[in-house]
Amino acid sequence: MTTLAELRRRAAATPDDPDLLAELAADSRVGAQALLDHLHHQADVVREAAVALRYRSRYERELWARYPHVAGIDEVGRGPLAGPVVTCAVILPTDFALPVNDSKQLSAHQRAALYPQIISQALAVALGVADNHMIDRENIYHATELAMAQAVTALRVPADFLLVDAMHIPVAIPQRKLIKGDANSISIAAASIVAKVTRDRLMQMYDQRYPGYDFADNMGYGTKRHLAGLAALGISPIHRLSFSPVKAAGLAHGQL
Repeated sequence: MTTLAELRRRAAATPDDPDLLAELAADSRVGAQALLDHLHHQADVVREAAVALRYRSRYERELWARYPHVAGIDEVGRGPLAGPVVTCAVILPTDFALPVNDSKQLSAHQRAALYPQIISQALAVALGVADNHMIDRENIYHATELAMAQAVTALRVPADFLLVDAMHIPVAIPQRKLIKGDANSISIAAASIVAKVTRDRLMQMYDQRYPGYDFADNMGYGTKRHLAGLAALGISPIHRLSFSPVKAAGLAHGQL
């Protein structure tokens, strides 16, 4: 009889081998049945991931025949009191199969693992940035639109069509606005991951330059510790003066 160690070795090499599965099904040992259950569970997970990927690529698959270079665009950072809005445009190949999803649904570890894979597999990736000065000058919504346009125009492969998460981009390219686009489009999801990782790294850098606001943890959002830092220190050069808690802190410290 084949040892359990050998069965596990074969399972690690070819988990979907039908001969292995049949052998395990006929093996009454507890360890063999546990391995069979594990392989069935693994297969279920793979099937579910494939179904989810196909669902989230439905818009791209509708467009690829006519528009080979579909770009997904997303933003990160509209809500914080400090730091920039970072936007990203991504054009994916038709055989893209990474398990991308809305960046908010992924852990920091998952985003960090997917980030270099997206960069290496994408046909093109570009970023756009609206800093706090542009946000104060243009308003947050328009500044985000302009940063999205930056990302689109910076793509090394020109986009034929745009899929955008709930916004309109001021460029002369056909586009479709998707509600919850980062959960419904693999291109937008990939863009959301790249934008999120990029902005988080920027805010961690800013935390070293402007300590006291807890930027490395709150990424500029108005958390209790961030507001306490504003109350104690006043505003930093990356705070958004058009956001009311920042303006109040600047006035209280005589900075405005």
